[in-house]
Amino acid sequence: MTMRDVASAAGVSPKTVSNVVNDYVHVRPETRALVQQYVQELGYRPQAVGRQLRRGRTGAIVLAVPRIDMPYFADLAALLVSAARERGLTVVIEQTDGDIERERAVAAGSPVRYADALIFSPLSMPPSELAAPRHDTPMVLLGEHSTAAEADRVGIDSVAIGTTATTHLAGTGRRRIAMVGHQHSRSKSAMEQRVLGYTRGLEQAGLPVDRTLIRTVREWDRQNGADAVDALLAEHPDVDAVFAANDVLAIGALRSLHRNGRRVPDDVAVVGVDDVPECRFATPTLTTVAIDRAFVAESALELATSRLADPDLPPRSKTTPHHLVVREST
Repeated sequence: MTMRDVASAAGVSPKTVSNVVNDYVHVRPETRALVQQYVQELGYRPQAVGRQLRRGRTGAIVLAVPRIDMPYFADLAALLVSAARERGLTVVIEQTDGDIERERAVAAGSPVRYADALIFSPLSMPPSELAAPRHDTPMVLLGEHSTAAEADRVGIDSVAIGTTATTHLAGTGRRRIAMVGHQHSRSKSAMEQRVLGYTRGLEQAGLPVDRTLIRTVREWDRQNGADAVDALLAEHPDVDAVFAANDVLAIGALRSLHRNGRRVPDDVAVVGVDDVPECRFATPTLTTVAIDRAFVAESALELATSRLADPDLPPRSKTTPHHLVVREST
């Protein structure tokens, strides 16, 4: 049922129907009542997007993340959807797969033509490419990115996270602490910062930094975590702890250690990052550095909506709280 159908039935012009459904005041009461009668009888529903575009807002927020099947981003998306719903907003999710060309398309405004704001977690774009806005849609960056970017940010202190995890392992008496999660293939600020935090933690504990204990993975997922620890144990059977750059890598590490006959935490202790729900159900349960995803969701929405209200605000930055959650794996 279209606006023209209503106009034909009521014997008025489509413009008059448009004026009625959009609540314009300059419509005679009898004409308004007639049009409303046929709107009701015919079951006509105005197109919300068109109405919102005419008013300068769509009520849509785009969340662009590398992979929605990763527990961290799945949980973040759910929290963002819930927080947005409370504000009368809708979240549209764009998956970039960490591909730099897809990320560039997002940064250039390709998927946000009809969105009010973009909340963006780039994985491969270097800080230099994020430094200049590509469109007039407000953008909030998530994660570990240069403060030089002219955008609002909800940051994560991954250096402190890596230091916290490694210091905890050293504090339990571990002396051969490996790190799983280094990557060569992309410009990954999170990875670089967590490796730096790991090395700082070793230095603060008075332990040597052995670069052969830093294991490279292709992706931050379970299989790569398991494969990396398989290779690590083959080359360094004396390893007594593993710091994994995220929880899914750590869960893969747990599987590898079990397969190789290593008891956790008796022989090898394991720490991850994120505190995804799987941590509480792994065997043993996984010690992790929890990142407050609810804070990320709420802060990103607050920055985006306040930017819509006042486009001239200077770039703002918030740092996400984190804390160590000790469980059976240490």
